[in-house]
Amino acid sequence: MLSHFQYKPLFENKSIPGWNFSFYYKKQRYSGIYHQTGKIEWTAKTPEQDDKDTLTSQIHELMLFHVYE
Repeated sequence: MLSHFQYKPLFENKSIPGWNFSFYYKKQRYSGIYHQTGKIEWTAKTPEQDDKDTLTSQIHELMLFHVYE
């Protein structure tokens, strides 16, 4: 399970979609950019493929809850 999930708008003009996000998973910090299309662009460390699918799903759920509520 990921923890300490944070996100903030990618642009000063908050009407332009795109968000930076970060979180911890298995004692490792990960960060990336969440695009309006749902595409995730990892900016620091990329998770291993086994974890990547799970994390991508969790990030989508969190972003839908926080941004598109």
